[in-house]
Amino acid sequence: MTTNINDTIIKAYKGEKTNYTPTWYMRQAGRSQKAYRELKEKYTLFEITHQPELCAYVTRLPVEHYGVDAAILYKDIMSPLPSLGVDVEIKKGIGPVIDNPIANFQDVERLGMINPERDVPYVLDTIRLLTKEQLNVPLIGFSGAPFTLASYMIEGGPSKNYSKTKALMYSQPDVWFALMDKLAEMTIAYVKAQIDAGASAIQIFDSWVGALNVEDYRYYIKPVMNRIFSALRAKQVPLIVFGVGARHLLLEWNDLPVDVIGLDWRTSITEARKMGVTKVLQGNLDPTVLLADWETIEAKTKTILDESMQDGNHVFNLGHGVTPDIKPETLQKLTKLIQAYSAR
Repeated sequence: MTTNINDTIIKAYKGEKTNYTPTWYMRQAGRSQKAYRELKEKYTLFEITHQPELCAYVTRLPVEHYGVDAAILYKDIMSPLPSLGVDVEIKKGIGPVIDNPIANFQDVERLGMINPERDVPYVLDTIRLLTKEQLNVPLIGFSGAPFTLASYMIEGGPSKNYSKTKALMYSQPDVWFALMDKLAEMTIAYVKAQIDAGASAIQIFDSWVGALNVEDYRYYIKPVMNRIFSALRAKQVPLIVFGVGARHLLLEWNDLPVDVIGLDWRTSITEARKMGVTKVLQGNLDPTVLLADWETIEAKTKTILDESMQDGNHVFNLGHGVTPDIKPETLQKLTKLIQAYSAR
């Protein structure tokens, strides 16, 4: 690994005191950056991720441009699914589209098992390149969580109500739990390989699990999440869980063997603590605020930081990902504000 690593964010993830509140932004790699947009005119997302030098460059860009305290590997939660035999394509303006959706037990049985060194060597080579030669901040690896991955695999693409996913879950529980087992095995193998290659922290994106109520989460999802995080604990890196619209699941997440809970903008740090959440928190500026005037951005950022500094266990982030219409200069200015205002 490169020398002089700024490990402030890892200390924060472990609940240790830091000199300022560290920050990174979900979907910081690419999206609104000019250099990335130019690349996307030539290459698809999967084409970029299959070229370690190019993928490392995209991953590194926001660290260099914004001054954030961590890089997050540039890839998609769909990246490992082709290894299982899932035919997935990222279509512009739509998102992931899967031509062979899961509908029955036979479909689940046909799914393969990932061998990371064989199936996604480009992901691991990108991590090694970044952590051994290029980054002066920690690299965050990630994976999609079983429910969120399953929702795409069953629906065939993005969904507003997850009706096919829930219908399968309720009417064919044997199929559901078999699929959860497959995805748990994949997630554990995939994430362990990222850590072994050099990732310093892991975020599991359960982006759409907020569509479930607490009772269903406890029965259909929580056991598999416990299994995944328990298996990853041996690697001794900070583990983060995040989802959107999941306020009602925060205490369920607090029970999981994770170090950090990511908040979206719907729940403040103070509210989460009053609910009984005890883990380190990450979040949670609404990304759309970054399209407002600077006075509004500054005021809302300081409100979060005031709560965070009082709380003492916090990593600043957005409540969801950077959108393409957010100006890079705004993110650069935001990082400087966070670091200066929270300096202690």
